[in-house]
Amino acid sequence: IDHGAVRELRLARPPVNALDPALMSALRGALAAAVQERREAVVLSGAPGRFSGGLDVPALLKLDREGIRAAWTEFFGLMRDIATSDIPTVAALTGHSPAGGTVLALFTDFRVMAEGPFMVGLNEVQVGLAVPAVLLQALTYVVGSRQAERLAVGGLLMGPAEALRCGLVDQLASVEEVIPRAVAWAQELLTRPRAAMLATRRLARRPLARAFDELDARALDAIVDQWFAPEPQATLRALAARLKKTE
Repeated sequence: IDHGAVRELRLARPPVNALDPALMSALRGALAAAVQERREAVVLSGAPGRFSGGLDVPALLKLDREGIRAAWTEFFGLMRDIATSDIPTVAALTGHSPAGGTVLALFTDFRVMAEGPFMVGLNEVQVGLAVPAVLLQALTYVVGSRQAERLAVGGLLMGPAEALRCGLVDQLASVEEVIPRAVAWAQELLTRPRAAMLATRRLARRPLARAFDELDARALDAIVDQWFAPEPQATLRALAARLKKTE
């Protein structure tokens, strides 16, 4: 959906816009297309009440080691694409955005979250997974070292007011106004002299890009090993069972 020079990419994988390899690949392609088609900014949005439920845990639990490695590679590739995008990106958090939904938002330039009974945060620890270094660095970039430690180590999920207070999101709006506010922020940014704005943006966001420098094959293997460890598997399978009951 184009709003002038701003392209909105709306996640549409009911019921919760869970991130599976196919959706992540499609999103990477759409981001690249926006740049190629000379859009000047991108807004990532979801459905009212639900931005993204994060990684599709039930689907990932069916994959073997090779499949999980490919899924994590795609996931980190998407985050790198957002972090290093040549054009500004904005997250319109239209509702619940736990785990992978929050990760998507972390790498954007600006985050607008819907007011209401919605949750955001990196709750990986609660499901038995350590937060990967690259994601912890991104969280630190956004909220600062002390808050990043508190949020990540505790695996905390929080509502809109707390997310705004600690800097995890930048602005709150009603569910109906989240996307218009995100588009408006992008459009206002685009009124700046373009070359100066983009050059300064690249410098400011360099820590996000550098966060991926240590994500080599060894680091990825460690993440895959952790996924298949007994504690995470037991916790993730219990989570998948709970999700199935709520369908």
